[in-house]
Amino acid sequence: MRALLPFPDISPEIFSISIFGFELALRWYALAYIVGILIGWRLAVLAVKTPRLWRNDTVVMTPTQIEDLLTWVIVGVILGGRLGYVAFYQPAYYAQNPGEILAVWQGGMSFHGGLLGVILAGFLFTQRHRIPRLSAADVMALGVPPGLLLGRLANFINAELWGRPTDLPWGVAFPTEAAQHCPAVAGVCARHPSQLYEAGLEGLLLGAILIWLVWRLGALKTPGFVAGVFFAGYGCARLAVEFVRQPDAQFITDGNPLGLVWHLSGWGLTMGQILSLPMILLGIWLITNARRSS
Repeated sequence: MRALLPFPDISPEIFSISIFGFELALRWYALAYIVGILIGWRLAVLAVKTPRLWRNDTVVMTPTQIEDLLTWVIVGVILGGRLGYVAFYQPAYYAQNPGEILAVWQGGMSFHGGLLGVILAGFLFTQRHRIPRLSAADVMALGVPPGLLLGRLANFINAELWGRPTDLPWGVAFPTEAAQHCPAVAGVCARHPSQLYEAGLEGLLLGAILIWLVWRLGALKTPGFVAGVFFAGYGCARLAVEFVRQPDAQFITDGNPLGLVWHLSGWGLTMGQILSLPMILLGIWLITNARRSS
């Protein structure tokens, strides 16, 4: 019998209450967003309250501006994440059903789309308040990993975005019907817990590296460096995990079981990998430019 890990019995809902016939529930996924944003906000505020972290001990933003920026970021995450999912993953479906584009409660968010939304929000905010863009990008990048860590843990609890089938001893038997549909596997199907891989790489490890760079090496004194490490680090982590992550169903066909969006003779890239490559290139450019300017 193959070794595998049973899926933990954790309800996606923390609690639910009924008010006047309406069922209101707090889900782990929603809590992950809330707590992740709060932690990221506090990290950013702590950074701008510590002058020694900045070049010439001159802070480029105030805590009040961080709080104002947070509103812009939340809007950018929601709109960008949803529109990114529509454009990158299911454009044909939503072209036929445009009324469902804003139905975010039905699920469907793209990290890369959310990132583009945050970049646009940050661009407009810094232009309005005349804040140095690269330094603002560094502060924003510092606050992202906690949300990634908690969001991926919530994905695991929701038994979604799991990995490909595996016979490794830490493979997890996710309980959903879709997760157990493994034609090449007899019996219970164990899959890579790719959500946990991403939580560890994109959230915990990348977050620890950014904190170390900021508080130990004074990386905020080199504008653009922290943002560059974030872009390159996330891109590399996502690129690697995509090799064991189950691709989106709409990309899988009989002749393309790996769900590769671009492929040639069985080799290619998934949508997540394609979207991560520009992040890696942008990160390398930001790091190189920051080092030259220091």
